[in-house]
Amino acid sequence: MSTLSKGSFAKQALFGPSIQIDPAFAYYQQRSPESIAQEIELAGYQSVHYFVVNEHVIQKELLLAFRQKGIPVWAMVIGNGTFSTEHFPEEWPSWQMKLLKEPNDGFWRLSPFSEGYVQWKKSALTKLVTDYPFDGIEIAEPYFPEWGGIQRGVYGDVGPLAQAAFRARYGIDMPDFTNAGAPGYYLRNVQAYREWIDFRVDAVNGFIDEMINGAGGVREARPDIAVATWSLAIDAGPDSLERLREDQGLHAPSMIEKVRPDIHFLQTHWPDWTRKGLPADYVKGYQPFADQIREMFPKLPLAVQADIGSARHMVKSGEWLKAFSQTVFALGYASWTAYEYHTGGYMYEENPVPMLAERKSSHEIVISFNKRIDEHSAKSASCYKVWDGGELLSTTWDTIAIDGNRVILRSGMLPSSPFVLELNAIRDTPERRLFKEKPANAIRNGTRLSIQGAL
Repeated sequence: MSTLSKGSFAKQALFGPSIQIDPAFAYYQQRSPESIAQEIELAGYQSVHYFVVNEHVIQKELLLAFRQKGIPVWAMVIGNGTFSTEHFPEEWPSWQMKLLKEPNDGFWRLSPFSEGYVQWKKSALTKLVTDYPFDGIEIAEPYFPEWGGIQRGVYGDVGPLAQAAFRARYGIDMPDFTNAGAPGYYLRNVQAYREWIDFRVDAVNGFIDEMINGAGGVREARPDIAVATWSLAIDAGPDSLERLREDQGLHAPSMIEKVRPDIHFLQTHWPDWTRKGLPADYVKGYQPFADQIREMFPKLPLAVQADIGSARHMVKSGEWLKAFSQTVFALGYASWTAYEYHTGGYMYEENPVPMLAERKSSHEIVISFNKRIDEHSAKSASCYKVWDGGELLSTTWDTIAIDGNRVILRSGMLPSSPFVLELNAIRDTPERRLFKEKPANAIRNGTRLSIQGAL
């Protein structure tokens, strides 16, 4: 789609398995950026979607650590609101959407009809990609609330900003969504309601286009950056495409035509990802969405986003994720991603496993695990035994340091020749999981690693 020249990192970001991370979670705290990047690398992910909760709070060292590993990083920002109004100007309350019923859920929904919000957001995104070397930018969740919103009351924007914009465009009042007896009730004045639906689609697409392609926007600041557009997908029957257009202002082909992205993501909608027992091949039900896009843009890479653990009842195992990945690529998608790395079932179910053992010098070894390990258990000298030619050596450890998924062992008593290191009683970190009820998992006792000779 895009005719812009992209760097190698940006091109790499379009293909293969990727994962979303939110560095604000405890799992990523009190450890080095390098350990986080290495853990993601060892898990096989080829790119990362960095969830930007606040455009002014970015862990630059983490971003650079990923790029040092050759892993491109997307800046994933939210389009229709914010979890944090820190650094917002004083007038930000005037930017808000009005819903039929306010959910009061800690998320502030902001109106694409607010010129103040649009210009502030565009400036924030431009500064974001200028100040930090992100390889891609994506505006996730740019849509209006909400699936079945009129019936549930979680529907907007129906405030004065939307009313004024609709009147300016059509010369008539916005449909009425609450008074079934009113002449302008949306089910009675069908023509006005159809125009309202088109109006909302244009608003979503126009908002993203302004962020990316508008004067002073992202592409003007960073012509090298990859751009992804996002829209929802849902398996809710034959009218799913039209219902998303009607309820939430989403029509992927017109969004793609307007914005000209390098890749488009189909985000799993909450009625699907919250389903208990959701099969790993559920994305087969998204074929109508993929077909609709491919009919107009056959060469555009497509990707799918899943949720693997936001709620207790739908935490997905490592085997589920593997089957999901196989299904996605078998269906011809270029990539997939999932929210969020540390919430997957493998964190609750799988034992710590050493993935890599590196001898850094004659007296230092670094062991890297598949997941974060418990500092208290892993610092015990009894966890580590040195074997040389079948003989257990008496070894004193000068220091044992823990850094996220890594153990750094130092001793002046290590053999200069290759030897075997035995590991025991090292646990993972249930206190840093999203849900903390399940007990810790421990390494399989007697796990042995071959350590190379001194350099």
